[in-house]
Amino acid sequence: MTTGDGSKGGIAGGSDRHVPVLLAEVIEHLAPVAGGVVIDGTFGLGGYSRAILDAGASVIGIDRDPNAIADGQALVAEYQGRLHLVHGRFGDLDAIAAGQGHEKVDGVVLDIGVSSMQLDEAERGFSFRFDGPLDMRMSQEGPSAADVVNTMEARDLARIISVLGEERRAAAVARAITQDRVAKPYLRTSELAGLVERVVGKKPTDPIHPATRTFQALRIYVNQELDELGRALAAAERVLKPGGRLVIVSFHSLEDRIVKRFLAERSEVRAGGSRHMPERVLAAPTFTLAIKGAVVAGDTETARNPRARSAKLRAGIRTEAPARPFDAEAAGVPALPEFKVARS
Repeated sequence: MTTGDGSKGGIAGGSDRHVPVLLAEVIEHLAPVAGGVVIDGTFGLGGYSRAILDAGASVIGIDRDPNAIADGQALVAEYQGRLHLVHGRFGDLDAIAAGQGHEKVDGVVLDIGVSSMQLDEAERGFSFRFDGPLDMRMSQEGPSAADVVNTMEARDLARIISVLGEERRAAAVARAITQDRVAKPYLRTSELAGLVERVVGKKPTDPIHPATRTFQALRIYVNQELDELGRALAAAERVLKPGGRLVIVSFHSLEDRIVKRFLAERSEVRAGGSRHMPERVLAAPTFTLAIKGAVVAGDTETARNPRARSAKLRAGIRTEAPARPFDAEAAGVPALPEFKVARS
């Protein structure tokens, strides 16, 4: 995912610090209408929500970050009853909608990953571009990235960095962390970035900083982002009306693979057979694909917002078929070590 998602950006509270990625395409495939109800499961700075509200629909905005909810109150006031903000996880979006009086909704939009607001605030510790505390918690509660790197076993750290960061030198990075933390724990983003750069090495031709993959892995692990994505897809399937739209913007291959597999499996009617294996009839499809493949940002948008380069949009339209149980393993959600303190 690069260092994070491309930006929730928006203008909650009147700010215009960032422009949401693929905004026109999101609204096109979400197709909000006057009187409809849409869940923005990753409210951020409210860019998508504002566009949905401007189309006449009402919005239930969800965010794990209490700062996003606080900053969005000006937008709540501006739209006079059509925007409801809830501090929570998007994996619970169906329960949150029910709590707002909506058993079914017309649309769900998810912009996966960390927001520009979080990346740009040094004190949140998401990025090594700014020195700050090694935190990375979207919800500002639970174990931090510092807790993970200073207490987990080397083999568990290596798996996290390898699987979630796709870092080839994960074992060496994890070994160096566990050796060096004995003398001094890692508490600052600059400290950890420096260690990773020393272990991985940096070539002038490298397109990204050598610490990028390790920071990505820790952020995803700390916030359980892939598990939450799986839960959110299943919740969206349960809460959408027939004809309701699901639109997801993701920013790296791990997320996109889960979304792609989910929509492919949920839109499939029957699996192919052979002379050795008879055709297997599947449950009725719960989605039809709104688009084939993925929508990506054009040259104009990527020139304006480099974070948009890795963005992929996928979308589905809900059928009348009943929702199915979600199989995390089949969807590609990786099994990861539980957070636990290393043995002394």
